Amino acid sequence: MVVVGGGVIGSATAWALARRGVGVVLLEQFGPGHVLGASHGRSRIYRSTYPQPHHQALVAEARRLWAELETETGATVLHPGPGVATAAPGPGADRLRETARAMDRAGVAHEWLAPAEAGERFAGMRFPGPVLLEPHTAGRVDADAAVAALQAAAAAHGAAVRHHRRVTAVEPDGDGVVVRCAAGAAVSARAVVVAAGAWAADVLGDLVRLPPLRVTQEQPAHFRPLDPGLEWPAFTADPDPAEGWPSGVYGLASPGEGVKVGFHGTGPECHPDARTLAAEPGQLARLWEYVRRWLPGLDADAPEPVSCTYTSTPTGEFVLDRVGPVVVAAGFSGHGFKSAPATGRVLADLALGTPAGAEAFALAGHAVRS
Repeated sequence: MVVVGGGVIGSATAWALARRGVGVVLLEQFGPGHVLGASHGRSRIYRSTYPQPHHQALVAEARRLWAELETETGATVLHPGPGVATAAPGPGADRLRETARAMDRAGVAHEWLAPAEAGERFAGMRFPGPVLLEPHTAGRVDADAAVAALQAAAAAHGAAVRHHRRVTAVEPDGDGVVVRCAAGAAVSARAVVVAAGAWAADVLGDLVRLPPLRVTQEQPAHFRPLDPGLEWPAFTADPDPAEGWPSGVYGLASPGEGVKVGFHGTGPECHPDARTLAAEPGQLARLWEYVRRWLPGLDADAPEPVSCTYTSTPTGEFVLDRVGPVVVAAGFSGHGFKSAPATGRVLADLALGTPAGAEAFALAGHAVRS
């Protein structure tokens, strides 16, 4: 079995396959710990604030699997803490109430706080409406530690992890595939999982009809707390669109770096090989305005920009499906990291032809390219 892409999704898939005793080769185009994709850094949100039952199930499964990974490797990956979600009155608040109902059904502990009450507890923040608090099932995933641990665990179970292997093509070969690399090497396998992030369309070419994948360069930033003693939860906010904000906002504390804050999926489109990695002034200015107004406990005037890619589908859902010997994994950016080990389990099931519970993520649920 071959897995293309050594980010968090591909690495989780390699671990899921290898721990079942399946021979697997993981091919990653860059070196360990690179910063050119979407799986680097210290901070990714872990949260359960999803209205969709299939995401509730993935996040719950992932929580168990992150713990198993930590036991296997001795690494600390998931850092639990409180999480809050808030929204201005209107459609955002309606979605938040739907989310609370989904958490009820999933048995996830939560409570409602009035804006003033939430502001007293989290004194560095202001809230545009009611606040949904999850006290025990949120926190931070250390992205760098997670990818390293997944690859180490996969290797410990017998996987071959190969860096500096850029895949240029996946070609049918009888009942299986040939995976070709830039250096001229080729690997034959009965199935391949393509989890290449922003490069998914390049790797697959016309082999699979993907939905349109929008690749953007995003502009979050780290902001220093004015009072180091304040508590900073993992948070999402759906501000009033009448105020001109480009999207929802997310944030969380990132040790040694401050509090990471960003808009969700608003960056300029790009090809991942042609990114500037430079701060985009317009996005950074809007982020400064948001922090100044809604996060007064942060130093809005001294942002430290962060550059990363998003790869998004029109529906905002993941693509997890199998077409012949090719398993496709795409469209995770913005909310895929937290559930990566569970997603890897799904992809391993698809690769092995066993029931995967992936119907909600199938290609048929996405608009495909003409």
